[in-house]
Amino acid sequence: MKQYYERYTAEDHKVWGILYEQQINQIRRFASIAYLEGLQICNFMDTIPKIEELNEILFSTTGWKIEIVPGLIDNHSFFKLLSEKKFPASTWVRKMASLDYLEEPDMFHDVFGHAPLLTNNDFCEFLVALANLALKFIEDENAIELLSRIYWYSVEFGLILEDDELKIYGAGILSSRAETHFVMHTGQLLRKRFDISTILKTPYIKDKFQDNYFVIDSYKDLFESVHDLHPLWSSENSIV
Repeated sequence: MKQYYERYTAEDHKVWGILYEQQINQIRRFASIAYLEGLQICNFMDTIPKIEELNEILFSTTGWKIEIVPGLIDNHSFFKLLSEKKFPASTWVRKMASLDYLEEPDMFHDVFGHAPLLTNNDFCEFLVALANLALKFIEDENAIELLSRIYWYSVEFGLILEDDELKIYGAGILSSRAETHFVMHTGQLLRKRFDISTILKTPYIKDKFQDNYFVIDSYKDLFESVHDLHPLWSSENSIV
């Protein structure tokens, strides 16, 4: 698939600009250093980015690229792309009436939320390691559900401690004005140390703010956490 840039309407560009302006000041205060560095590398502005240009930047930095998909895709396709250093993203932009909530991620979430961290090698290695593990057990629905919890509480809704300050790296938070405010101002009691065993037992939430947010110490620790999964496999090659 490709991005048909000329098909974006005036409303599409206006929506992107509004979302960008709403988030950029919060992000400068609350986002992870790695995300902010990636944001600068990606050179995002208040206009819809061109995926082809973004891919040139990402590939020259970490060897990753954005793979355009029509929307949500099946588990095998999703993890296969990640294992190949391709991050799936849609190119449609939400409507003005849906600025604050979407049932399905749009381009602002997929690209603005995720792409900056694709410039960080430790984070990228975590994505590949998790994807390869998921592909190994792709026919096991229980295993995929549990691995998806790790993805959800890190890539989508993860927090990180940097210089004794809590910062955000999860795209589900960074692309949401309301959830950014909630996490940083009212969600203190919901923050927990990142622990694989606990996360595997914690179902995720799609239609409201999370009941749990897990905090890592570094992206290297996040990558190494995948190795913590191995003692948790049963003798039948399924997650306990």
